[in-house]
Amino acid sequence: MTNMIGIGPFITIPALMTAMGGPQAMLGWIVALVIALADGMMWSELGAAMPRSGGSYGYLREAFGRESFGRLMAFLFIWQFIVTGPLEIASGFIGIVQYSKYLWPGMNDVQSHLLKVVIGVAAVALLYRRITAVGRITVALWVGTMLTVVVVMVAGLFHFDAKVAFDFPNGAFSFSLGYLMGLGAASRIGVYDYLGYYNVCHLGDEVRQPGRVIPRSIIISLIGVALVYFVMNMVIIGVVPWREFVPADGKLPDPPPAIVAMFMERLFGVTTAKVFTGMVLWTAFACVFALLLGYSRIPYAAAQDGNFFAVFGRLHPKENFPHVSLILLGGLSVLFSFFDLQTVIDALLGARILVQFLGQIGAVVWLRQTRPDMERPFRMWLHPLPALIAFCGWVFLFATSGLKVILFSTGLLVVGAIVYFCWSASTGKWPFAAR
Repeated sequence: MTNMIGIGPFITIPALMTAMGGPQAMLGWIVALVIALADGMMWSELGAAMPRSGGSYGYLREAFGRESFGRLMAFLFIWQFIVTGPLEIASGFIGIVQYSKYLWPGMNDVQSHLLKVVIGVAAVALLYRRITAVGRITVALWVGTMLTVVVVMVAGLFHFDAKVAFDFPNGAFSFSLGYLMGLGAASRIGVYDYLGYYNVCHLGDEVRQPGRVIPRSIIISLIGVALVYFVMNMVIIGVVPWREFVPADGKLPDPPPAIVAMFMERLFGVTTAKVFTGMVLWTAFACVFALLLGYSRIPYAAAQDGNFFAVFGRLHPKENFPHVSLILLGGLSVLFSFFDLQTVIDALLGARILVQFLGQIGAVVWLRQTRPDMERPFRMWLHPLPALIAFCGWVFLFATSGLKVILFSTGLLVVGAIVYFCWSASTGKWPFAAR
């Protein structure tokens, strides 16, 4: 839950409300939760059956053949992760600029871009050291994060106005193609905020009783974070009317309004809002720092396993950390932060849906057919209903993400496959391995 609660709820509320033009966008949270819970069953079954570090990388390779098609799937997972990981981190940079503009209203585009670069360099510099020192920094950052979340919820509950929160516009629930597209956009934002519900699977070999702990961790974390996010969203729009930060033309400014700063200003005045904005900036940097720390290790692990480019497996000669992976992901994160928030969210989800989420549904189904005797401490409830719900949900989110995102995600997958076959041919690996 600590990993799931980051900068997301502080930066996405304006985008969420703009997606459907009012508080009916909270339906997107419900759709996202249903998809995530169904998908959580896939993670639970795979994680309990194969408790090892690496998560999707290991599941895809094991399910589809360690030395055959599974190598391609594992490579494609890392390939898209080189892009989607930085996209997720980039959202934190966008959040930093979003709230910095509250403290510095005159900030122009050039200055905002320079700020992103400075923050990116600072994050990489702090991580450019041994993991023991990084651990102490991480703990300090996350204390500030949790304090910020609690303050918002407690303050909002005492000032909540249901009439303000549930001020639905005319035609709020009129079903149409536009309504479905808006619901898809809101649901993608919801899924983005839930991302991380599967983090326990990334360190499965360090979990005691994984068959019991991993499924419970996923389900309880999703439900708990859903409640936290729901309360945060409701108390904020129950104090700050949504019409004040949702543009009439439906075009969200870049960066979006600093809604939590507006919330605190409405309750306690400008001075308190500025102090609290500093806490949000702390939270945003903590999010960037933690993601960059964890994500830089994933290409490194794949390279060490011989299933990705060897350069990513290099360690710093003195401090013993994967410096090549860290620098590349940090640089890409800054570059991607120059795009608007909705584009960043749609692009990272679109690419992950094709390889990771849909791939894992296929892995569960395939393993059920080809390895029925495999030990499964946890089996998805109501099989195969969760798999069907997750599949339909991910396809819905992908189909409503827009032509540019669909082409980008598909193109990334195709280019990745081409790169894999060229690389495997040069290194003599499947399908070009000597027989």
